[in-house]
Amino acid sequence: MLSEKSNLMFGVGSWFVSSIGMMLFNKLAVKAFPVECCLVALQMAVTVVVMVVCCFRSIHIGSFKDVLRWSMVVPFYTGMLLSSILALKYAPMTLVVVFRVLSPLVSLGIERLYPDPLRISKEMVGSVLLMFAGAACYVAQMPRSNMAGIGYVFLNVFFAVGDRCLQRLMLAKDQSPVDISKTGVTLLNNLEGMVPLIVVAAIKNEFVEIPAAFRALDGLGATWVILSCVVGVSISYCGIWAQSMISATSFLVLVNVNKFVIIFVEAYVMKSKTLTPLQIVGACITIVGGVCYGQARGMLEAETQAKVAKSSETNEKTPLIAKQV
Repeated sequence: MLSEKSNLMFGVGSWFVSSIGMMLFNKLAVKAFPVECCLVALQMAVTVVVMVVCCFRSIHIGSFKDVLRWSMVVPFYTGMLLSSILALKYAPMTLVVVFRVLSPLVSLGIERLYPDPLRISKEMVGSVLLMFAGAACYVAQMPRSNMAGIGYVFLNVFFAVGDRCLQRLMLAKDQSPVDISKTGVTLLNNLEGMVPLIVVAAIKNEFVEIPAAFRALDGLGATWVILSCVVGVSISYCGIWAQSMISATSFLVLVNVNKFVIIFVEAYVMKSKTLTPLQIVGACITIVGGVCYGQARGMLEAETQAKVAKSSETNEKTPLIAKQV
């Protein structure tokens, strides 16, 4: 039990750190190298190389049928990455953060359709509503000019929910898992994901812009691009790792909480954003809502495990009583 908890904490913690780094470095990288499709494709290519060179022995793919099933995830994964970097290019991180709070409520409904549906308690619903209240406080004093790029933000929410729900369905042992290792699905996500990115880059005529983008790239900009690729490898694997251990809704709550951490980094470390007192209160309420959701989810899982253990104990005693009779 201790090892399972340690594995969960380390996996989720690794993803949490990687996700914060990914958003910050992507924000800086897309400014330095403003060809977003090619930037995401570069991050994917680096991940593929690392998986093949460093993790080749751990890559396991059960069958072609498993590959076809997992391929349903790839468009959502690619769309999530591309829409995220487009949202960061045209909108402030604040806007991206606030509207991503919509995602857990959508995923709660979708997960009810799973083979082993997610149980929902009033505490869980209350926690999500608390997050919405915090987001409403935050957005109340957000300048109207910050609404630029809102279309990409909503698109990112759509792809993020689809990606997390499908990944949870195909990774969790209690759902309908594929016979593919974590490094295997990381490889498939990035290898297959490069194909639609290259097509979109061609449609947007990005290949013509690449030489000028490289010429304008200075040492600091190149550093941001390299760091975004490094963190891209980490988040590709850690995202799969964390998603295999927790529900899609819990994962999306973590996503939202970590984005509010990014807001504080942007405001007090990078000093590129000024927060009003109401926005600070809103951010704190949202973080508290995420913590409450985690507690409510943990209590529900403990209750479920206790019922399963009691049922197993009853089933073991029943044959013995029958035999004595």
